[in-house]
Amino acid sequence: MDRCRVQCYEYPSCPDVVKPKCYQACSEAPKEELAYVTCTYRETCINQPDFLATIDLNPRSPHYCQVIHRLPVPNLKDELHCSGWNAGKVCFDNITTKKNKLILPCLISSRIYVVDVGTQCRAPTVCKMIEPVDVFWKCNKGHLSVVHSLPNGDILIANMGDAAGHGKGGFIVLDGDTFELKGNWEHECEVPPTGYDFWYQPRHNVLISTAGMVPRIAGRGFNPDDLKKGVFGRRLNVWNLSCRTLTQCFDLGEDSLPLSVKFLHNPDAAEGYVSCALSGIIYRFYKCERDSWAVEEAIQIPAKDVSGWILPKMPAFPSDLVISLDDKYLYVCNWLHGDIRQYEISRTCKPRLVGQVFVGGSILRGGPVTVCRDEELKCQPEPLVIKCKRVYGGPAKIQLSVDGKRLYVTNSFYSTWDKQFYPNVVKEGSVMLQIDVDTEKGGLTVNKNFLVDFGKEPNGPCLAHDIRFPCGDSTSDILA
Repeated sequence: MDRCRVQCYEYPSCPDVVKPKCYQACSEAPKEELAYVTCTYRETCINQPDFLATIDLNPRSPHYCQVIHRLPVPNLKDELHCSGWNAGKVCFDNITTKKNKLILPCLISSRIYVVDVGTQCRAPTVCKMIEPVDVFWKCNKGHLSVVHSLPNGDILIANMGDAAGHGKGGFIVLDGDTFELKGNWEHECEVPPTGYDFWYQPRHNVLISTAGMVPRIAGRGFNPDDLKKGVFGRRLNVWNLSCRTLTQCFDLGEDSLPLSVKFLHNPDAAEGYVSCALSGIIYRFYKCERDSWAVEEAIQIPAKDVSGWILPKMPAFPSDLVISLDDKYLYVCNWLHGDIRQYEISRTCKPRLVGQVFVGGSILRGGPVTVCRDEELKCQPEPLVIKCKRVYGGPAKIQLSVDGKRLYVTNSFYSTWDKQFYPNVVKEGSVMLQIDVDTEKGGLTVNKNFLVDFGKEPNGPCLAHDIRFPCGDSTSDILA
């Protein structure tokens, strides 16, 4: 692992310090009134197509926290997973960029849907479809994941494997105007062994990507026998954004499984965080000398000694990260332990835990798992019940409002793994919850008046994952 001099930035909190315009705009931005959520029926034994759900988030609406529209895709077992906008790089003093197309790459089929949300925002339609055979033949890529738009307006999509499901990282590119498949982004000789998530910082000419896992093997479920066999990624990759070349790789440990990566939103900030699901470590990466980057451990979420589970130690499995647009808080969701954490990051190298709430998980009181030793909790958490519904599963994906006051969470990570670890979620359907955030002192509280129950879908219970707001959110816009 590369070693450089550690820098720890501190952001001033003096009242006379003038914050950048985009920070001021956060509190003035329109409140989210709609959400688009990707939903799949894969592994549910329901032979129906996946769909994009439109959720009403306006508390004054008679349809508040209800699915008001469903856009079924024309194929079965795609596994809609991540989503991203056709416009995501925005000016530093204007975070309300017009977004009218939502890109839906499929994790299993490798198909790509382009959805028109601009013509009728409450009733989107599919306007273009790219078939898997085109992705396979033109790019030799498959198992598509995270989406961002590039500085030139094109669409970049990360991939986890090749057409056969073997591990293969890298990216494919769509034309930002026509949405035609252009080909691979990176040079073929520099393809990482696996891939999943990425983020970039235009002012530093850098893109950083994570490892993910080998889809052909991990797609069958989690098997302890796959540990130490290269199935679960271990690398953090640093790319030259303009040259599309791999410049550095960091080894974060065998079977660490780096998944979610985020830069700070300040376009001048040359640092961010990456979560490692199986090791429970959140690393901070930062620029140290010229174009050289380094990493250091910022947060360690300890595993719990348990009985009645697949392993004697249960990792936290931090599956997703979100940073508030003012760069004040880092949010982490732990899919297996079941909690969402809020860290204050004014000292970026030493995040301080200021909020925590349990919304499910595998260690709840009365469940099949007994915690034998816990470095953090004195007793196992109580089950969560909202509007008379028991919430199963753990927090897998989170999205934060632009003003930072509302955190939304869904509880499907990946259909095969959902079925293995949380069979009740597959049986009864996912939920979408809202967490109220104290943005002054820190603190998280479950909103007991908000519940989107995907167990009540007309075609049967489904699994919900990614969340996007048409008015803007904390994971779509890359400030430049």
